[in-house]
Amino acid sequence: MTRTAALTSTVVVLSVLIGANAAVAEALPDGENGRYTLSPIADGVIRLDTRTGTVSTCNNAGAGWACYVVPDERAAYDQEIGRLQAESEKAKAEIEKLKTELASRAPVEGKSEEALPKSDSLKKAEPKVAETPRKIEIPLPSDRDMDRVMSFLEQAWRRLVEMANRMQKDVSGKI
Repeated sequence: MTRTAALTSTVVVLSVLIGANAAVAEALPDGENGRYTLSPIADGVIRLDTRTGTVSTCNNAGAGWACYVVPDERAAYDQEIGRLQAESEKAKAEIEKLKTELASRAPVEGKSEEALPKSDSLKKAEPKVAETPRKIEIPLPSDRDMDRVMSFLEQAWRRLVEMANRMQKDVSGKI
């Protein structure tokens, strides 16, 4: 064997070994090469992706293992803070626009710089005195109305007396 043939066979062997090593490395699942860290929990495992930092819960739901990303509260807070900051900037721009628009308007005519006199807003206005005296008339009940009232009172009195008599008989009978 010549030196060239030996060198060629060595290169071929090394290429095969390197390719096999790469194939074995690619065939290994991500959990075995350090990307994921798994921790057991009651109904499955928690998976931490060490490259992205996302956390997932994995469990066997009958149809096979499935992993679901756990919502990241910090990301939600950051997103809300960003939205509020953008809204604040938009509001500031709108306020500045309104200020410049107000400044560009012509001054109001007839405006007085004097302060208004102070007055007691809680003080009640005095009643107006009528020029003619008022007459208050109360209509008196008719004789018919008086008879009806008297009849009602007589019936009520009779019932009250009858009820007192019944109670007295009941009490005296039981004693």
